[in-house]
Amino acid sequence: MIVSGFIPTVFVSNCLMQMYINCYKLEHAVKTFDKMPHRDVVSWNAMIFGYAACGQMGVAQSYFDTMDDGDVVTWNSLLSGYLQNGDCWKSMELFAKMGRVGVVYDRITFAVVLKACAAMQEYAVGIQVHGIAVQTGFDTNVVAGSALVDMYAKCNNLNDSLRMFHAIPEKNSVSWSAVISGCVQNNQFIKGLDLFKEMQNSGLEVSQSTYASVFRSCASLSAIRVGTQLHAHAWKTNFVSDVLVGTATLDMYAKCNNMPDARKIFTSLPNHNLQSYNAIIVGYARSKQGFEALHLFLSLMNSGLGFNEVSLSGAFSACASVKGQLGLQVHGLAVKSPLSSNTCVANAIMDMYGKCGGLVEACGVFDEMERRDSVSWNAIIAAHEQNGNEETTLSLFVSMLRSRMEPDEFTYGSVLKACASQHALNYGVEIHNRIIKSGLGLDLFVGSTLVDMYCKCGKIEEAEKIHDRTDEPIVVSWNAIVSGFSRQKQSEDAQRFFSQMLEMGVKPDNFTYATVLDTCANLATVGLGKQIHAQIIKQELQSDTYISSTLVDMYSKCGNMQDSWLMFEKSVKRDSVTWNAMICGFAHHGLAEEALKTFENMIFKNVKPNHVTFVSVLRACAHMKLVEIGLQYFDAMRNDYGLDPQLEHYACIVDLIGRCGQVNEALKLIQEMPFEADSVIWRTLLSICKIHGNVEVAEQAASSILQLEPEDSSAYILLSNIYSNAGLWEKVSDMRKIMRYNRLKKEPGCSWIEVKDEVHTFLVGDKAHPRCSDIYEKLMLLVGEMKWAGYFPTIGILFDEEAVEAHEHD
Repeated sequence: MIVSGFIPTVFVSNCLMQMYINCYKLEHAVKTFDKMPHRDVVSWNAMIFGYAACGQMGVAQSYFDTMDDGDVVTWNSLLSGYLQNGDCWKSMELFAKMGRVGVVYDRITFAVVLKACAAMQEYAVGIQVHGIAVQTGFDTNVVAGSALVDMYAKCNNLNDSLRMFHAIPEKNSVSWSAVISGCVQNNQFIKGLDLFKEMQNSGLEVSQSTYASVFRSCASLSAIRVGTQLHAHAWKTNFVSDVLVGTATLDMYAKCNNMPDARKIFTSLPNHNLQSYNAIIVGYARSKQGFEALHLFLSLMNSGLGFNEVSLSGAFSACASVKGQLGLQVHGLAVKSPLSSNTCVANAIMDMYGKCGGLVEACGVFDEMERRDSVSWNAIIAAHEQNGNEETTLSLFVSMLRSRMEPDEFTYGSVLKACASQHALNYGVEIHNRIIKSGLGLDLFVGSTLVDMYCKCGKIEEAEKIHDRTDEPIVVSWNAIVSGFSRQKQSEDAQRFFSQMLEMGVKPDNFTYATVLDTCANLATVGLGKQIHAQIIKQELQSDTYISSTLVDMYSKCGNMQDSWLMFEKSVKRDSVTWNAMICGFAHHGLAEEALKTFENMIFKNVKPNHVTFVSVLRACAHMKLVEIGLQYFDAMRNDYGLDPQLEHYACIVDLIGRCGQVNEALKLIQEMPFEADSVIWRTLLSICKIHGNVEVAEQAASSILQLEPEDSSAYILLSNIYSNAGLWEKVSDMRKIMRYNRLKKEPGCSWIEVKDEVHTFLVGDKAHPRCSDIYEKLMLLVGEMKWAGYFPTIGILFDEEAVEAHEHD
């Protein structure tokens, strides 16, 4: 055109400028503008729009000020420019100025200024703009109306947003997208899905933004079935390769714990952006696949896309799941980046250090924070609770309240766990009262933690009341009440709640099954245990290490060592808990040789033993009277494995050397222990004295027990039996008098057995059982067989009044 000598008209020049601006060649547009002999308002508008699009708002404003007479498009271009460049207040000021100078608004004007109000959540200004739109008749226009729908939704007023949506006479895809997005933003996910169905029925095409909003609804509801159907719909409409839709889809699968499909979508995307990387990294971190998340984070670093606070938060969450030193490296990366002072990033760092045992480092990050939000306080409170620092957890909660920061459900969750660990019932009740006042009393997560706190503090009835008041208890709440009853040795009640849980259609998880299996072990109800085992197989949970360990323990405690060993052999991954359960089972049933062989195999497999392991090993040695081997294992705890022997290990050694007749040596060991003996270890010594008839040491052991537990009747009974075996009838009589004076009674022994899926319980001397005559007849036959085999059972005579009185009169 230039070569031919053609002089472009104003219209042609304007078209050239628009072309250059659309091709991001602003410098060519400027040259064209400067060469124009005559310019009209379109020429000036093009330059204002071009500079605004490039972020040069100062130049755009100077062009606007130079114009003699701009039109509404001129004003809209500047309005839109300030909005796009993040200066929403300037957009609203320009809108007000338009009204003052008499410029007539159009639908674009309202759409732009309402977006500014939405971005700033300026609800009051938005209402005024709405009033002007009503006066000018633009409130029912689809463009302005859609902007009103969006503004009200982003200002957290969904009711007015829905009202505006229904007032639009002819809706388009933008208005539908705005209202569906508004529902998602206000956590009305089901409403959003319902509106999406209405949109489909109206025959309108679905846009990328609408797909993204509906996928977010599915993700929040964990509605993977609906999400999969939506994915198929997006595939048919060729939107599945769109980065926005693809990112929302993979995020949905990730939040529904379907990482294989999320990864497939990520891989299939033709181009990755920061958001798609963030979605897949956070998804892997949330599903505890930390190494995969960190591998993708490294890939993001190499992609040149950079990272933001979401990327770093996902990486720190991944580091928390894998532990190790990787967190320090990611922390170093964060410190060197512009995000070093970002509150979200600092919160993620504290969370990571707390979960990795780096409490000092977490406190350092917290102390250096310039600005703290509620998440910051939650992170540091949780860090102290997770690391067993319950007192500081509670004091930090008080500090949080003093800083006028409002606690949320996560705060209360950590603080209530601290109360439970400390058995701080009074503090827990105070926090419960605060929770009720805050309106979080019906929150499912808080309710579950309250149930757990009251259970661990021994207030099982209060826990049951809270559980019953919950409208729809989730699996965590059921787990809390079931484990609470189990912990209080109320196994039958725990099983009753488990049955209720199944009747209400709540799906148990691995923790539920493990807890109920523990109750089966406590009651020796192997029939119910086998039924639960069958359910575990149906749900394909048998490979879970926690479950397999509990099955090994349940079968061994029910006396079924064959099935216990079978479960152990079938365990896919055996950790120390699984090995401990098997060793303990053998030791409990007197199969000491098998227990020690299993322990040696555990060492051979490079599984590190812990304190629990050595308790079972030392008990096995005691059963076989292997004094030298037992003492070798005792020394190996500290020398080979870095484990300081605890009180229960000393109790095992006392039992070991005592069984071999070294009663005085056992007493000496107790006296030389690095800590005070408890009643259990003294009771062990007293039982040994009964076996070997050592009256002198028995008196010392009994005295020590009664100093610790004055109302313990078992010490009097054991000592009385020792006296009777030694023929010291006067002292037997004294024991009886002391017990009568102190109003102490012997707790009758209790036993139970499961017959045809029914548990039969009976006590010593029990005559209330419907089949007591059959039981006593069988008992006498067994006693006869024992005597015939050469074993004469020892019968305590403390409560045999006639025998004692006969000796008193001799």
